[in-house]
Amino acid sequence: MKHLFDLSGKTALVTGSGGGLGLVMARGLAEYGARVILHGRDARKVDDAVTGLRRDGLSADGCTFDITDADAIALGVEAITANLGPVDILVNNAGMQLRTPLEEFPEDGWDRIFATNLKAPWLVAKAVVGRMIERQAGKIINICSIQSELGRPTITPYATSKGGLKMLTKGMAVEWAQHNIQVNGIGPGYFKTELTRALWEDEAFDQWLRDRTPANRWGDPKELVGALQFLASDASSYVNGQIIYVDGGLLASV
Repeated sequence: MKHLFDLSGKTALVTGSGGGLGLVMARGLAEYGARVILHGRDARKVDDAVTGLRRDGLSADGCTFDITDADAIALGVEAITANLGPVDILVNNAGMQLRTPLEEFPEDGWDRIFATNLKAPWLVAKAVVGRMIERQAGKIINICSIQSELGRPTITPYATSKGGLKMLTKGMAVEWAQHNIQVNGIGPGYFKTELTRALWEDEAFDQWLRDRTPANRWGDPKELVGALQFLASDASSYVNGQIIYVDGGLLASV
């Protein structure tokens, strides 16, 4: 049954993968045999990440385009298809966060969060799904959040966008399952990364998070790879419209 998890011959586009969780997930897919396309806004950062994966004997290429610009996405996906072949696996990982009390939240900040976290996954999926429909095969994995289910002070727009992404995932699954395309999501809990450094170095928040999480610890980014690889492979061929929460049991606890 090992072949169910093999990604050899597959091309995977991971948005927002020049570093952080996106790069960890892209590396995981490459280690299971996929040719990964790293994406980001900073060309030098993407190039460095590609070089790092290639140095380890993994198949990787890079691209940069604005995921909030439909025309830029179309050109980017067209270039990928022409040079590397069609995208078999899309991981909509790119996202952003702003922290401000809701009554003070700037309108332009709200718009930026929704453009990046909710509209962009639709735009990128729309750009790749046509060829998936032609081939009658494809995998789309949207990176949601435990905030797809929970609210917290100062991040209401983020939580709202991630709640919307959960429902977009289900809508995509309902629309495209007939074409043998599986669309699912992963909802990370709290993981130790550079972006969350301020939180895990805050002793009060660190203790709160440990007490709130049954596993009594932060997640290691590598712990996302198993769920991602399952959803990207033939092992999940009859799994559609689901969100797998990788959160140490946080959502299961009251």
